Amino acid sequence: MELTNKVAIITGASSGIGAAVARNLNEAGVNLVLTGRRESRLVELKKELNNGEVLPGDITNPALPDNLIQMALQRFGHCDIVFNNAGTVVMGTIEDIDIDEVCHMVRVNVEAAYRMAHVALKHFKSVNSGFLLNTSSIVGTKVRPTGGAYAGTKHAIEALTEGFRMELAKTNIAVACIEPGLVQTEIFRDWDEFPAAQFDIPDPLQPEDIARVVRFILEQPDHVRIPRVLAIPADQAL
Repeated sequence: MELTNKVAIITGASSGIGAAVARNLNEAGVNLVLTGRRESRLVELKKELNNGEVLPGDITNPALPDNLIQMALQRFGHCDIVFNNAGTVVMGTIEDIDIDEVCHMVRVNVEAAYRMAHVALKHFKSVNSGFLLNTSSIVGTKVRPTGGAYAGTKHAIEALTEGFRMELAKTNIAVACIEPGLVQTEIFRDWDEFPAAQFDIPDPLQPEDIARVVRFILEQPDHVRIPRVLAIPADQAL
């Protein structure tokens, strides 16, 4: 895909992987529509962009996906890419984990991601073109103790992505997911200990590492599909 003047929606864009992907795609000439819960972060990020719009909001709001598509169409005339990236993580033992927090994670990581994916693909089908890229995780294919609930949400993204990919084979619509290993982002800001120490991964990935992988996936020729990419730190065994 030639990225210059394409239009991309990025969810979870106020920090971490989403913000890094926004900066990378901006360098490639992509026009951006960004969403996230922290409006001040989005406003600051917009100042760095050549062409960008922000629509702050909670990704669990059922109206947000369609509002994002409409903003892209009204501001730029088309929508070519959706990076379905918003997510959260909750882990813990059976005794300690808060089931209400788990259920909220499911709403963010699964329900909201499914809604964004369906709205995006319905639009792409109407114009017979587009690229949906979902953020999964290394635990979308594996499970570790105390992390079954989080892994389950990412297994769901893997299944959805593959099902859509098969359904849309032989069309001009591409669907893929990226499976990051440990990335140093604010998703772990409320943890007592950053997982790098907990899992002995002294050199975790940075958001910019994932942004380069996202751009690599998007820039492939039209006849090439890369359904998934696993990107992990050299120190990560799992």
